[in-house]
Amino acid sequence: MCMCLSWFFVLDKMQLYISPSLRHITVFPAKGFKEFMKVKVGSRRVSYRMLFYSLLFFTFLLRFVFVLTAVDTIDGETKCSTIGCLGKRLGPGIMGRRFESNVPEVIYQVLEEPIGNDELKGRSDVPQSLEDFMAEIRKGKTDAKTFALKLREMVTLLEQRTRTAKIQEYLYRHVASSSIPKQLHCLALKLANEHSTNAAARLQLPSAELVPALVDNSYFHFVLASDNVLAASVVAKSLVRNSLRPQKVVLHIITDRKTYYPMQAWFSLHPLTPAIIEVKALHHFDWFTKGKVPVLEAMEKDQRVRSQFRGGSSAIVATNTEKPVVIAAKLQALSPKYNSVMNHIRIHLPELFPSLNKVVFLDDDIVIQTDLSPLWDIDMNGKVNGAVETCTGEDKFVMSKRLKSYLNFSHPLISKNFNPNECAWAYGMNIFDLEAWRKTNISLTYHYWVEQNLKSDLSLWQLGTLPPGLIAFHGHVQVIDPFWHMLGLGYQDNTSFSDAESAGVIHFNGRAKPWLEIAFPTLRPLWAKYINFSDKFIKSCHIRAS
Repeated sequence: MCMCLSWFFVLDKMQLYISPSLRHITVFPAKGFKEFMKVKVGSRRVSYRMLFYSLLFFTFLLRFVFVLTAVDTIDGETKCSTIGCLGKRLGPGIMGRRFESNVPEVIYQVLEEPIGNDELKGRSDVPQSLEDFMAEIRKGKTDAKTFALKLREMVTLLEQRTRTAKIQEYLYRHVASSSIPKQLHCLALKLANEHSTNAAARLQLPSAELVPALVDNSYFHFVLASDNVLAASVVAKSLVRNSLRPQKVVLHIITDRKTYYPMQAWFSLHPLTPAIIEVKALHHFDWFTKGKVPVLEAMEKDQRVRSQFRGGSSAIVATNTEKPVVIAAKLQALSPKYNSVMNHIRIHLPELFPSLNKVVFLDDDIVIQTDLSPLWDIDMNGKVNGAVETCTGEDKFVMSKRLKSYLNFSHPLISKNFNPNECAWAYGMNIFDLEAWRKTNISLTYHYWVEQNLKSDLSLWQLGTLPPGLIAFHGHVQVIDPFWHMLGLGYQDNTSFSDAESAGVIHFNGRAKPWLEIAFPTLRPLWAKYINFSDKFIKSCHIRAS
């Protein structure tokens, strides 16, 4: 079929002419000068289908050119009304070169200007949301500067609200993690009452015939220091239940004076036969009652310093200059656990257990999920402390800790003695070779640095017993497989249930302890499954699985 029609299109100062023979397709600018091209078509005869697809293609092409032209006009730059200009636009991108920004410079200038914290107070004209912002912009013609001003005010307002909400969250978590839940308080009171009224709750632990095992190095000796009866019961039960040789397990539980009777009552009424359980309070140790105990002296001084530290929680959250994560760290430094003797007692293990050669020390916020007897087969290579390193692993939040994460390297006393990039390790589940320990000055080094930190008004480090431990055990650590100690279950719930379930020991270090209401619900069942919620003491104190 011979086509005798010519086609002529006009689009924003551009003209497209298709000859009747379809041999030539010409694009003209507004002034009529041929600028772009002539395309020869090989045959006079074409089908309607070919014509349709040709028109479809050119319609798409012209719409694309129109968009580029519109962008040029909006930006206020030289108008681009030819397809030749299209080549200039696409060329740099095709050749791999960077496009120049089309954002007006005034927007950068406005957004970079600082805005005061009080500048937005009482203002009712600031958009409260993106929806409000878009509605206000659509009301009338808005230039680039007004657009940037409104955007800056909205984002700043939302940032301030987000910061306030985060700080409140950290404060509530601090209060929740620092307080004793009424259920745990109830449990301690009921067990203390049971101790005074029930002879079965006052049994000698262990019984007389098993006492020799307490100093027998052929047994697997574990040490747990805790003033939390419920937490200690989970550690003990998970240890014994997962042991392949429970008859060779000896668990030494150390507690304080106020918790001794409830702790003794619990394990008298809930024996873990055939394992051997010893419950002792600190005042039962001869070494602890003779002369001055460095850790107690340090704790007394530490308590006085921390009572005035940063003006307390109200002063910390009132600051307007620090990031929420910094405020969270300062709140954590006020936690009572950092001034607990249960946290410091591990540094005196050689004196507390003079007859033992090796022990595994357990924190009370862990759960044991495998047999731990292979820990005694690990070659310590003459080192004192077998621990998991915390600077490598898939979890970048928990497993990215180096010495600079705990120690203040802006202080000359720290910077001249230690390498900030040296890998840190974790407390929670540690193998201690007490024989090798007794040949060192680790305990003296620990107390020296605790004293230095108190003299410097807590400027060497802020938190807990791990920083002085990192210093005291420096050069005395044997790295063990991460399987034996998975950390961070009290910091975040990013750890999958299946990964946690496959670890040998899981550690709920962090504020979200599994016995608190702020515990992560996806991970708490790993801890709760070792509690018998039908037990009369557990039920009467309304301790529930979730």
